[in-house]
Amino acid sequence: MGVSNRPRNVVDFLAKTIIKNMIGTIKTLTPRGFGFIAREGEAKDLFFHSKELVGVTFDELQVGDKVTFEIVEGEKGPAAVKVSRA
Repeated sequence: MGVSNRPRNVVDFLAKTIIKNMIGTIKTLTPRGFGFIAREGEAKDLFFHSKELVGVTFDELQVGDKVTFEIVEGEKGPAAVKVSRA
């Protein structure tokens, strides 16, 4: 099924960018291909999935690496996309 066959609200939901050009630090990496980014001044860490990495592979990332990213509204709340090393 192509994107044009999806209900309009699903397409809008998937494309909703909240904040661009953020900087954070990799806080957690899991063996299952996802992790969490700590943002300065924010209590809650931000989820990211390995499919959202740009210019770096999941195996190249390490806890403590600085990254840039955008925030979108995901299925379970805000999530990082377009994640790359800073």
